[in-house]
Amino acid sequence: MRVKRWLQGIFWVLVYVLLAAAPLLILLIGPVPPGRDFWREFSVALGFGGLAMMALQFVLTARFKIIKSPYGADVVYHFHRQISLVAAVMILAHPLILFIRYPALLSLLNIFQAPWRARAGVTSIVALVVLIGSSLWRKRFNLEYTNWRILHGFASALAVILAMVHVVLAAHYVNTPVKQVLWISYGVFWVGLLIWIRILKPMMLLRNPYEVVEVKGERGSAWTLVLRPVGRKGMIFCPGQFAWITAGKSVFGESEHPFSFSSSASDTGKLAFTIKELGDFTATIKNFPPGMRVYLDGPYGSFSIDRHAHASGFVFIAGGIGITPMMSMLRTMRDRGDKRPVTLIYANNGWETVTFREEIAELEQALNLNVVYVLLDPPDGWEGETGFVTADLLDRYLPEDRDRDVQEIFICGPGPMMDAIESTLPTLGVHMDDFHSERFELV
Repeated sequence: MRVKRWLQGIFWVLVYVLLAAAPLLILLIGPVPPGRDFWREFSVALGFGGLAMMALQFVLTARFKIIKSPYGADVVYHFHRQISLVAAVMILAHPLILFIRYPALLSLLNIFQAPWRARAGVTSIVALVVLIGSSLWRKRFNLEYTNWRILHGFASALAVILAMVHVVLAAHYVNTPVKQVLWISYGVFWVGLLIWIRILKPMMLLRNPYEVVEVKGERGSAWTLVLRPVGRKGMIFCPGQFAWITAGKSVFGESEHPFSFSSSASDTGKLAFTIKELGDFTATIKNFPPGMRVYLDGPYGSFSIDRHAHASGFVFIAGGIGITPMMSMLRTMRDRGDKRPVTLIYANNGWETVTFREEIAELEQALNLNVVYVLLDPPDGWEGETGFVTADLLDRYLPEDRDRDVQEIFICGPGPMMDAIESTLPTLGVHMDDFHSERFELV
């Protein structure tokens, strides 16, 4: 199974490289406009390459399971963020090189007198700057998540469409049938993706609604949202995966949010998501009435014990509400009668905020489970671990057998905690293939 995922991963990387490089390869076909020096051609090549990479971003965020399966959703979104910066630098370098090499071209910045090809290009650059800036500094600008998604979608579509208009109006590199077919194909492909994302997929969700059964309060300012399918069987998922939830608003909008399943994968008749009250949407969960319609897009993610059937045991390292996917895996192991050993290292601020504390005690009796609580602010008389999840603590509780493909480690919690643990595990003899993280900071 692991070899198959590696081969799938390599295949999709090669497909991405080919599609990103295709415009540059096509430039070499047919006649080249005369009188153009190296720097002009180099800047054009950067622009074409950056444009192709920006267009491919729509593919990365379209949630095609076949593409994300080898890597996991968080890895794909991380690549999406990083490659966006590379593409933006390439696109911005295109006009900067021209302005430095040919200062007279600065007059094209006057959109009131410049030709339409320049107006389209300049406006596309402005949209790109807004796109990147609002993503990098969303929290600094206090942009609410749903509003950011609307701005992000509009700015990205505007940037790509106007860049295409610029290419067509400039007309230097669409002067052969092959090149024209390439750009027409790219355009049709992008339009098709938008139709799939904005129309077809939401229509599919409308045909498969869920309804609220109950909302249960949990420790740590969290709420468990219990759903059941309406008129059909429930969603089949792997323990540890997540889904995008749309509740109370149109599925054609931007009001969906990703949350991990907290219920057992063995019971698809009722699905549960445990959600901490942290923002505008999560603060409304407790008010969802029974019978309210909810729509799910999923399941997604590779953060699951089911992808590691070879493992002789597991280590779960959770911080705060990061316990949610771990609970799905623990509950599933209980229902399956899975007796493989599990060590749960669970970090929290205080004892009273430990979500699922009582049920975890019950799971200790039903499973081969060893629980290690780590409290930052322990109560009087606490004899357990305190402070942070350090290298010394991990070394004491990780299994002694740390050979590759023996123990699988799953990490979910606050970003700084995950960063520290991910950098520490290799120093403790854990192979990078043997630990897995789930992050929901997708912006």
